[in-house]
Amino acid sequence: MGESSMCGALVPTAASKSEPDATSAQPPIPIPPPSAADEAVATPSDAFDVNKDMLCPICMQIIKDAFLTSCGHSFCYTCIMTHLQNKNDCPCCGHYLTNSRIFPNFLLNKLLKKTSASQISKTASPVENLRHAIQQGCEVSPKELESLLSLLAEKKRKMEQEEAERNTKILLDFLHCLRKQKVEELNEIQTDLQYIREDINAVERCRIELFSEKDRYLIKPRMVIDDPTTAKPCSSLIDKHSSIIYGAHAGHSWMCSSSQQNNKTGVNAQASSQGFQSKDGCGGSDSSYVTPSGLAVARKRRVDAQFIGLQECYLQKRRQCTRQLHKPEERERNGLHQEGYNPGLEDFQSVLTNFTRYSRLRVIAELRHGDIFHSANIVSSIEFDRDDELFATAGVSRRIKVFDFSTVVNEPGDVHCPIVEMSTRSKLSYLSWNKYAKNLIASSDYDGIVTVWDVTTRQSLMEYEEHEKRAWSVDFSYTEPSMLVSGSDDCKVKVWCTKQEASVLNIDMKANICSVKYNPGSSIHVAVGSADHQIHYYDLRNISQPLYVFSGHKKAVSYVKFLSNNELASASTDSTLRLWDVKENLPLRTFRGHTNEKNFVGLTVNGEYIACGSETNEVFVYHKAVSKPAAWHRFGSDMVNADDDMGSYFISAVCWKSDSPTMLTANSQGTIKVLVLAA
Repeated sequence: MGESSMCGALVPTAASKSEPDATSAQPPIPIPPPSAADEAVATPSDAFDVNKDMLCPICMQIIKDAFLTSCGHSFCYTCIMTHLQNKNDCPCCGHYLTNSRIFPNFLLNKLLKKTSASQISKTASPVENLRHAIQQGCEVSPKELESLLSLLAEKKRKMEQEEAERNTKILLDFLHCLRKQKVEELNEIQTDLQYIREDINAVERCRIELFSEKDRYLIKPRMVIDDPTTAKPCSSLIDKHSSIIYGAHAGHSWMCSSSQQNNKTGVNAQASSQGFQSKDGCGGSDSSYVTPSGLAVARKRRVDAQFIGLQECYLQKRRQCTRQLHKPEERERNGLHQEGYNPGLEDFQSVLTNFTRYSRLRVIAELRHGDIFHSANIVSSIEFDRDDELFATAGVSRRIKVFDFSTVVNEPGDVHCPIVEMSTRSKLSYLSWNKYAKNLIASSDYDGIVTVWDVTTRQSLMEYEEHEKRAWSVDFSYTEPSMLVSGSDDCKVKVWCTKQEASVLNIDMKANICSVKYNPGSSIHVAVGSADHQIHYYDLRNISQPLYVFSGHKKAVSYVKFLSNNELASASTDSTLRLWDVKENLPLRTFRGHTNEKNFVGLTVNGEYIACGSETNEVFVYHKAVSKPAAWHRFGSDMVNADDDMGSYFISAVCWKSDSPTMLTANSQGTIKVLVLAA
């Protein structure tokens, strides 16, 4: 998304007020610092009314070092001398005047000194008056001095005592507060230790049961081996148990393999992965056998590397579960789950299992997106269709290209021809497939046009041209296939219907719109990522103000994506991702590890995983329960000076394949890679 192949479009920032023109600004007039006497009689309204005759007609301040002119006017000496250097006339009456015709005004100077002393005495504190009187030689007897010293000593003692009492109280309050805090921390630690003891006992009981079950199935075949009549039933029992174990292991596969429509492509991708071992960014052969003990050691290393994050996740889930169990309805619903596990422990076991299953991203296919007619190859958007069979790309080349995913994965080579190609008038910023009609795809472009295309006929069905500036994002509704929403640099969010030529709803905002997304479970809730550093969550039935505003990012919010109906992920140019609960209006977690300060680098979500690009030409994958990356992959370069050019490229688009550990990634060089999470 940029003006050349080397630089992408920058994420908009909130507009700021224009600075004043430096050429038209006048330099400030220097004002000399006032003296002590000046401060005492600085302005006429300070403590008393000053006669206007005491003001210098030039500087309009109390006259300092008064001089009288031959025409009878008094000025500050400095003021009148400065005036006579430029003009030879009186500033008041205009009579001819020179340096030889000005004289000291002794009477006015004496009057001014008395006035100054009078003001000081009126405004000074009793201590200053006393000090001034003693300095002026006031007659005081020794007895009066002794009485005065006694009063001062008593006053000093009382002040020191009051100060000591205040300091003691502050210290005591601090210690009480510290004790309260530490007691709360101790109680929390003791509660956490109780959770851990309970969970250790539950896990040890489960482990003993597993070993007992294993021993039972190992002993039974030996008992019946001499009895041929029992051989067949025993064999049947073993087969049944094996199928159960196999089913249990299969159940731990990615998202329980819930999407059967992807099985064929998934098998092909797995088979193809062995043919692309040379492209594995992490090196090593995947065909090498890993022993169970070696796998356990590797997973333990991952736990050790992310121990702090996993610890926070465990405690958060256990504490949250305990709070929920205090509610009667939740206590009846949850209680102890299967295997005697607490629900919080069971949730954490799922997180731990999924998180430690993968440690890297492996390349299974690679595709060059550029063509000989366009030097600009930045892929700004890459999206799977409804069935994950096709994927479309768009960018600064002004073309929407549709590829067959299985062909890209299963056929060797890095040059593949698109099965559909559609040309546009402007550079493209984003794509969104219709969730119901497989042949419909929407695009937004740099001219602010939102277009709905028919991939089958390669023609545009609708063109919406109401946006006044570049449109950054477009999204089809999950629940209403005819509705779509878009956001633009004109600070407007518009809702469209494919059955109408004009927008059906318009939301005016105060900053540029970088991203818009429908809630997957609702056609009336839309999340808006804005250059004002916030996410605005709207109920389209009342657009006068957002339902929630999520604050926390330090820079523009470049992407928003829903993990579920209640969980929203956001990306920002402050180099962080954030997870929000849109039901409870709560921040859940902040993810750090990638670098993103100015470009659109992509964001994609899939169940429990979040992936994004980085301006270091790397792809990062996060588990939603852990703040640090679970895996990452760096794009390579075929150029001679690869290390020097690495900083010139960045990841520009990413997209998960539904219910799969496979994702599509693209960078600003026009390279598209198919990556899969691997152990």
